[in-house]
Amino acid sequence: WEFNGSFYQPSAFLMMGIPGLEALHPWISIPFCALYLSALLGNCVILFIIRRTPSLHEPMYYFLCMLALTDLGLALCTLPTTLGLFWFGVRRIGFDACLTQMYFIHILSFIESSVLLAMAFDRFMAISHPLRHPAILTRSTMLKIGLAIVLRGMLSLLPIPFLLKRLTYCGRTELSHSFCFHPDIMNLACADIKVNVFYGMVILLSTVGTDFIFIVLSYVLIIRTVVSLTTREECLKALNTCVSHICAVLVFFIPMIGLSMIHRFGKNVPPLVNALVAYTYLIIPPALNPVIYSIKSTHIREALLRALCRKRG
Repeated sequence: WEFNGSFYQPSAFLMMGIPGLEALHPWISIPFCALYLSALLGNCVILFIIRRTPSLHEPMYYFLCMLALTDLGLALCTLPTTLGLFWFGVRRIGFDACLTQMYFIHILSFIESSVLLAMAFDRFMAISHPLRHPAILTRSTMLKIGLAIVLRGMLSLLPIPFLLKRLTYCGRTELSHSFCFHPDIMNLACADIKVNVFYGMVILLSTVGTDFIFIVLSYVLIIRTVVSLTTREECLKALNTCVSHICAVLVFFIPMIGLSMIHRFGKNVPPLVNALVAYTYLIIPPALNPVIYSIKSTHIREALLRALCRKRG
């Protein structure tokens, strides 16, 4: 490919599966199908159980509904292109379709980060200020929090597709994953991408980075409150309500931080490692979160068992 400085934009990109294992894609699709099925079925069950159980109409479970909806969105964003590539070898994705998928993937990731922060705040209020907790986190307040979370993600990421459309691209059109990711598309450009890099880093640090810092701060305050409790049983009971949330935070943030570091600083990282971290980041949290909350939350587990017993009866 030769370019004379004129503007060039590819009509489509080519997606990549798992490098070096292309011949095994039909077999690799089996665990991916299991993960997607777990994500779709598990999050739908969580939403159904909470909606049908009046005793679960509390702030903690309303935030869990927000998390389940976000995880459903993430799974549905990547499922068509990932399984299309593994099953049918469909690698081509249109330029505008790629930007649209990228925009929604990043929005939902930012929303999930914000929901996890809201859940941390809920746990802090429930443990440190139990008497004020119901008065502060009313339904209208949670509705406003949910709306603010969605608007924050949408508006902060709105310039990203336009920043990518203004770039001139080289002949390379091969992406690193079976989905579209901002740093991945940006690195295919021939033009100066300093604005894209700067804006992407600022938005990431001011949203997800800030969320993570406040989540850690919330748990510092929670631990300080728990330590002041009189009996060991009260201490363990308070901490037990946070275990599911801590697992969800770790499952989401560790792969996300790893993938961001690889895209920005890991030029010598093997493509296989890059692909595995990316799939872990986007597929594992939606699949595991329903399992984590179903196992650790006694109320959800009991409500699920009651629903199953009613159907059998």
